[in-house]
Amino acid sequence: MDLKKLVSSGVAPILSLFVCVFSSAVFAGEWREIFNGKNLEGWDTYIGPLYDTEKKDFAGPPIGLNKDPQNVFSVVQEDGEGLLRISGEQWGGISTQEEFSNYQLQLQFKWGESKFAPRDKDKRDSGLLYHATGEHGKDWHFWMRSLEMQIQEGDCGDYWGLAGVGVNIRATKNAAGDYHYNPTAKALAFSQQGELGRHVKKISNGNSEKPNGEWNTIDLYVFGDSSIHVVNGVVKLATSNAHIPNDHKITPLTKGKIQIQSEGAELYYKNIRIKKISELPKNL
Repeated sequence: MDLKKLVSSGVAPILSLFVCVFSSAVFAGEWREIFNGKNLEGWDTYIGPLYDTEKKDFAGPPIGLNKDPQNVFSVVQEDGEGLLRISGEQWGGISTQEEFSNYQLQLQFKWGESKFAPRDKDKRDSGLLYHATGEHGKDWHFWMRSLEMQIQEGDCGDYWGLAGVGVNIRATKNAAGDYHYNPTAKALAFSQQGELGRHVKKISNGNSEKPNGEWNTIDLYVFGDSSIHVVNGVVKLATSNAHIPNDHKITPLTKGKIQIQSEGAELYYKNIRIKKISELPKNL
């Protein structure tokens, strides 16, 4: 089954019960570690306005670029491995200094214990942002314009569009009014300005996430303006036609930085690596 053709129209193939697991595919490049496990070389940090617990809102100026007095982003050691720790205490992101296109990104993450206001009673939350472009803090004072592969308890693999990005996703609306990825459905246009909004939930095929405290593996495949979200080997969502609407023209979005969110929850990342691909994987 030709996944490249299917994803270009917003479809990813599935096995029975919509469970899809990748097997081997032919790639053009070798793995390259983009987090060295020792320090944050090659990455920039950005922290937005602080949360005011009295006003119940984010207030004041942003902390800014590469200013992290509370070590929201740090490197810690566990069992001889260097981990990227994100405390979640302040909201913002850590982004690659380099832009990427046509790649497979793979990383592992696990949740920590701490949660912070205003999300201290909510699900633990983060996010993997890709094709990140433009200024820091463009989306809600904290993140770059980008596509998001959601990393949140029970929702890993969902899609969000940040700061006006648009995509096409095959989706159907459930009784609650939420759109879920459905590879057999019609491709719909999602954007912050559009009628359908900017959020699409993962396919309704169960939860492939590991229990809290265990490591999850995330694979993100990006080729041209299309992408595939994979959680622990299971396809959760596919996008096509990523773009930025600019007045009366459309700018395709095919490259950008990678940014990881801090959004009120402690978590750890490791083995962040990337390799170039010459096409999307074909075989499942």
